[in-house]
Amino acid sequence: MSTPHSTALRGISWFVRLANLLAALGTFWIFILMGLVVADVAGRNLFDMPLTGVAEFAGLSVAAIVFLQLGTGVYGGRMTRAGFLVDIIERVFPRVRLALEVLYMLVGCVIFALLAYVAWPELVQSWQSNEFYGVRGLYMIPGWPFRALVVIGAAMASLAYLLKVPVLLCRGLVEQEGRRDE
Repeated sequence: MSTPHSTALRGISWFVRLANLLAALGTFWIFILMGLVVADVAGRNLFDMPLTGVAEFAGLSVAAIVFLQLGTGVYGGRMTRAGFLVDIIERVFPRVRLALEVLYMLVGCVIFALLAYVAWPELVQSWQSNEFYGVRGLYMIPGWPFRALVVIGAAMASLAYLLKVPVLLCRGLVEQEGRRDE
């Protein structure tokens, strides 16, 4: 038997797979970055030959990795929030929790949509101006891929918040039916 909750989850399985893929890419990137840092430190201390550009690449990578993992973090409910306050409110006003949860999801959706909207022109400018980081002649890292990951990650986070709303509403309906049956 299909419940509204399972139907809502089936409809967004494509998003969950995409978010998990991006998060896995971010995790893989962390391992690559760790290897580069270890090689840089070893080269610097053992052979007096550091790897050029590792510090700049690491600095750019941190934001990219965070934004790659945002979608799955939001959808998995791992974003920081004041859950204790919602729990207190639920004890006093049991039906208010669902409204607060939905409001939280909608506000998160808007915030990350605005972030993607604001970051988009910077991505376009970076692409058009052929922006690079580094030292000309030594090493150069194109800037647009990092900016693109910020836009993609913010859009994924916004969509994750939005897609959580029907899941919450379905769960709320199931919980209300369960209370009626008691």
